[in-house]
Amino acid sequence: MNKKLLILLTIIFCTVKSMATIPVYVWLGFDNNKTAESLRSDFQQWKKHGVVGVCVNCGMDEKKIAVASKIAHEEGLVYHAWIPTMVQGGHDKSWYTVNRLGQSAYDHPAYVPYYTTLDPRNPEVIEWLNKKFAEIAKLPDVDYIQLDYIRYADVILAKGLWSKYNLVMDKEYPNADYCYCDNCVNAFKQQSGIDIRNVKDPSKVKAWAQFRCDAITHLVNKICATVHACGKKMSADVFPGPKSHAEWMVRQQWNKWDLDAVFPMNYNDFYMEPASWLGKITKEEVKSEKKKGTPVYSGLFICRDWKNKASVVDPENSGLLPSEIATAVKGSMKAGAAGICLFTPYSMTEDHWRALDAVIQ
Repeated sequence: MNKKLLILLTIIFCTVKSMATIPVYVWLGFDNNKTAESLRSDFQQWKKHGVVGVCVNCGMDEKKIAVASKIAHEEGLVYHAWIPTMVQGGHDKSWYTVNRLGQSAYDHPAYVPYYTTLDPRNPEVIEWLNKKFAEIAKLPDVDYIQLDYIRYADVILAKGLWSKYNLVMDKEYPNADYCYCDNCVNAFKQQSGIDIRNVKDPSKVKAWAQFRCDAITHLVNKICATVHACGKKMSADVFPGPKSHAEWMVRQQWNKWDLDAVFPMNYNDFYMEPASWLGKITKEEVKSEKKKGTPVYSGLFICRDWKNKASVVDPENSGLLPSEIATAVKGSMKAGAAGICLFTPYSMTEDHWRALDAVIQ
């Protein structure tokens, strides 16, 4: 090959390589404190830092979703309608999961008041969710429906949260173990011959755990079929793993879901792990999706008050320091992630943004 041509190709290759960036997504809410103007300004600022898409929580408010998605498209961003799915209020009590004590999440939610979790096997719940997601998917500027809280309540909380709720979760306790409604119990008995209410320790029955995992999988794939029929894509934010965490903590076998993108919430502080853990957990996640080729976007939890992190005892106010951004991002990408997602961009300080800018190039 001509020497001059070789030098020219080398220069072009190096230039293109230096321009390559890591795709960045963000999770945010569109509440009453924000306006269309402020949302547009935020989108414009974040784009300067490599943000290519936004996952915006407007609940199921179609008017807000239409506004936010339109602005996102006008700013050249991919839009995921990020929607809490199984945590809903205001429906008939029969729609809600029932714990091992016989208490409904309708009026006895586990841990926090908003854990009013729907029963994924309830036909009325399935019909209602599919109808709502079809309506949202038909909005012109929505690219993806993103499922949040697409699971049962945490039968086991992340270890970092135990002290917050004054718990020691050495086993599955009855108050957070769902669903023992008549419909689920009878369906499992018909399938397995086991009356789970008569079992001393239901957590030892692997088929019962799988029954709940299958209930979520069936619901998700039904929603995926509905949304895909509308010509739109599906994503979900999920627990890490799935085998190492999601499956036994919240009954998510998300590697079996018909998604177009998956966003694991790799929040290391919740699991009392260092930033280097993201490389290990992302490797598992990418491997679990290898057969389907579904892109994995590693979710990063950001510590806003990072200078005082040492005094923060609540993981939900903790997260990555600016000095940990490079480790988290590089570890995720080396493990095969398609990109990262920040929770939340509003927690990103100038120091965080500088660290991110340096590593995504």
